[in-house]
Amino acid sequence: MQQSGGSLAQRSTWPWSRRWFAVLALLAVLAGCGGGGVGTSTPTPPPAPPPASAPAPAPGIEKPATRTEAARFLTQATFGPTTADIDRLMQIGYAAWIDEQLALPFGSHRALWEAADAAIRSGATGQIGATAGQAEVIGAFWKQAVTAPDQLRQRVAFAWSQIVVISGQDSAINDQPRAMTAWMDLLGEQGQGSYRTLLESVSRHPLMGRYLSHLRNQRADTRTGRVPDENFAREVMQLFSIGVVRLDESGRPLADATYGPADIAGLARVFTGWSWACPDWPDNNCFANGSAGGLSDPERWFKPMLGYPQYHSAEEKSFLGVTVAPQGLPDPPASLKAALDALAAHPNVGPFIGRQLIQRLVTSNPSPDYVGAVARVFANNGAGVRGDLKAVVKTILMHPEARQVSGHSGKLREPVLRLAAYLRAFGATSESGFWRVGNTDSPTTSLGQTPLRAPSVFNFYRPGYVPPGTRAAAAGLVVPEMQIVHETSTAGYVNAMRDFVGLGVGANAASGKRDLQPNLKAELALADKPAELVARITERLVPGGVPAGFTGIVEQAVASVAIPALNASGSNQKSIDDARRARVNIALLLTLVSPEFIVQK
Repeated sequence: MQQSGGSLAQRSTWPWSRRWFAVLALLAVLAGCGGGGVGTSTPTPPPAPPPASAPAPAPGIEKPATRTEAARFLTQATFGPTTADIDRLMQIGYAAWIDEQLALPFGSHRALWEAADAAIRSGATGQIGATAGQAEVIGAFWKQAVTAPDQLRQRVAFAWSQIVVISGQDSAINDQPRAMTAWMDLLGEQGQGSYRTLLESVSRHPLMGRYLSHLRNQRADTRTGRVPDENFAREVMQLFSIGVVRLDESGRPLADATYGPADIAGLARVFTGWSWACPDWPDNNCFANGSAGGLSDPERWFKPMLGYPQYHSAEEKSFLGVTVAPQGLPDPPASLKAALDALAAHPNVGPFIGRQLIQRLVTSNPSPDYVGAVARVFANNGAGVRGDLKAVVKTILMHPEARQVSGHSGKLREPVLRLAAYLRAFGATSESGFWRVGNTDSPTTSLGQTPLRAPSVFNFYRPGYVPPGTRAAAAGLVVPEMQIVHETSTAGYVNAMRDFVGLGVGANAASGKRDLQPNLKAELALADKPAELVARITERLVPGGVPAGFTGIVEQAVASVAIPALNASGSNQKSIDDARRARVNIALLLTLVSPEFIVQK
């Protein structure tokens, strides 16, 4: 991905030196990380802890009262509000909008990747002899995030990708880009279905099998001292279902642990004997290599793994109070069913998974009442069904606490969501059609975060992360996303957004411009009216509004760029256009790096 600062001529459209401007923006961001805002001269007291319960919603409120309220809801439920989304929500109301979104088919990432692969292989892109790879996985994500009509399903799939993690940074799976897009489709299609079904699909997916090493996991062998690999058995409990500490219905920790070493060992036996889908299953070569007699399934990297009895443990398997008796004929599917039924029925799942989904969509510090409401719906959707994830998502977004604004509500917007909101707010398009954003891992020169490229199975950040030495910590609050916020990533974000605003996003396209460009025609038309320009930009990027002090600072910065009058010959038109664009760039960048934008209230 190109991250250069552009040519000298391009840089000249900025009125201030690059270094001074970055420092100004950096100070704004750091002020936000500390809890103050732009223009705050004295510290405010730490926010109060979350209340024990949220107040009841006002009777009869089914639709947003204002467009600001609509935009705030859409910040939680989409990758960023657009005018069309706000219009639709205002028309039909919260519940109907959620139902409408969840009824849409999930926009396939795999289909986009395969279309890009076909175009590249045909030579249409000029990449002779090349094939699609991880760059096209990332491109499929960005196209769906910015343009897909099923925004709620896409946003929830992204949330699941940070709870049930595989990572393209891992050498075991980074050469399987098609399967990575199939993984996203799995999360999108089943992440709003049945939790029990999702858990089984995740457990049997070959990418997860390679990532957490239970694909080709074999039963114990006393002769060699081999024991079953325990990696997935541990993480499926710790991260994907019940967590490490027993919780009450409201997510409050109780005294005892949920599992111990014996549970891990027992569950590890369940995950033996699972390997590739293969035409000659259960042939030994199929188990070892995914092929036999020269035949393999071309979709084996994302078809569910099959159980191979000859490699499955026949021993007793005890875990979480459940025992699978010794099996004379090893039966991998029967063992798996017993294990996943036990996990999905565990009382911890509702509060443990529900709290994380709330954190990813709405607020980092939901009250016990909020978590409890979601956990109760997880336990019973009202029709006697457990684990109905559509009902869970609807409850999360419709709970009265999701509509509140307070000193402890909201969440830090992670870098991927910041860029997505910017691209959606200003109708960005891709010249190539492949959304060539590329790898944005670098915290020094880019976002410090790339979808599906978390550094470990623990995601980019922990759900319970408390930033040390902050007022949030003093108030007993968690700020998960702060785990990837530090001096380097903050400065890197500022400078990356300076480039994105000034030049566009991604690799260079055929025209020589960056592949993704926003539509700024309306903003450029307001360049000679600083107050109106700033109002338009902040309205699109900061649903909750900005303080007057912030608006004044940005208007002053915008007005500092003089727009020359057109001379008689018209020869200075480019200078006029550059000045107008510089004004828009300033208003955009100062908003995009401000605490008001970075914190989702």
